[in-house]
Parts: sequence; structure tokens; C-alpha cells
Amino acid sequence: MMLDIIKKASLGAVGNTNPVAFSYGTVTEAAPLQIQVDQRFILSGNALVLPESVMECKVELEGREVVVRRGLASGDRVLMVRMQGGQSYIVLDRLVSPI
Repeated sequence: MMLDIIKKASLGAVGNTNPVAFSYGTVTEAAPLQIQVDQRFILSGNALVLPESVMECKVELEGREVVVRRGLASGDRVLMVRMQGGQSYIVLDRLVSPI
């Protein structure tokens, strides 16, 4: 009996803390970056945390600039994870269609 009460209390506490959750988003604007999440709301600015893997990378090669990795562009679909509390979203990576 007491064990059941403790289990219910602990499950309720975990449920109320807003643990991380994965979401899909679509880039609606590249500059400034805006991402629509699950067709419900739009995130921008400090609400987005971006890893290097989704940022544009250029190098100079034989006197010309070459794009090694492109940044996010309008229409790109991304996988994101909501940080605990729901104030920030980390963009994990750009999604691609299977070939």
C-alpha cells in the first residue's frame, strides 16, 4: 500500500517537471532564423540553440570560397529537443528525405 503511494507520487513529480521532448520543425525564415514547431507555434532568437552541424561552413580553396556545409534554409525540416521547462529548443539536425 505504502509502496503504491510512493510510486504514484514519484510518477506525478516526473510528469510535472516537463522532461525533454522531441519535436519536428520547419524553417520558415533563414535570417533571422525562425522555426515552426509541429505546425503549432514559431520559435526564434534565444529560444533556439544551434549546434555547429547546422551552421554554414566555408573554406578558402585555391583563392575561392567553397561551401563545405550549408546553413539552415527556408523549407528545411529539423529535429529538435525541448529543454526541461520548455523555454529552449536545441536543433539537433536537419532532416533529409530517404532516397
